[in-house]
Amino acid sequence: MALPVIAVRELTKVYILGGKTRVPALQGVSLEVYPGEFVAIMGPSGSGKSTFMNLVGCLDRPTQGEYWLAGNLVSRLSTDKLASVRNRLVGFVFQGFNLLGRATALRNVALPMVYAGLSRRERERRARIVLQLVGLGDRVHHKPAELSGGQQQRVAIARALINGPALLLADEPTGNLDSHTSVEIMGVLQALNEQGLTIVLVTHDPNIAQYARRRVTFLDGRVVRDEPVLNPRSALEEWNALMNPPAIEGEGAVKEVSS
Repeated sequence: MALPVIAVRELTKVYILGGKTRVPALQGVSLEVYPGEFVAIMGPSGSGKSTFMNLVGCLDRPTQGEYWLAGNLVSRLSTDKLASVRNRLVGFVFQGFNLLGRATALRNVALPMVYAGLSRRERERRARIVLQLVGLGDRVHHKPAELSGGQQQRVAIARALINGPALLLADEPTGNLDSHTSVEIMGVLQALNEQGLTIVLVTHDPNIAQYARRRVTFLDGRVVRDEPVLNPRSALEEWNALMNPPAIEGEGAVKEVSS
């Protein structure tokens, strides 16, 4: 069996407020996520799901416990080494698109490679590939203001993919989008997952979680439920239905009259 992309053991995070007040945000969480999984993390505000994402995204270190990312023990790394692992192995997609307003889609996507020592030509070549992957091959020279909300989120997804991450973390990726555009974006994520990308999606919306294959629910800093998603939604089927609505027939419908 392949090594898990995420393996956490008794992961605990305690924040200290006012120098002495201990606030436990995560309490003894243990779980694994394997290559190719699509996992939705759910829970009410204050449940610990955002803290969990910060830890597995290498944005913070746990107070106690161990975290293995793609076979690397990262829970005890220094801040600099943690940042290096994060840049190499994790891609992030957030509710806000966080794009540079004056930069084209191509430049926004190529930006994470600036410090990789690659030539501008190579950075742009790779950026074109991932923009094509998310369906924006004809929008590479457009700036964010010239793109729809769904297209901007596609650019953000492409940027998250540019370094070939082992894990894609999506934090409320449809939170700023309407229902139709949300289906579009979930279709992109499902297509990437079908190609083998491991995705962890944080959401408060049970309808969005239904696009995943596994659902993990947090409450009071603990995992209270870990279960497969029964009858997961297909964004592709839903999008096709939106684009090709059934014809209206019956009384009151407009019918073609042949002479």
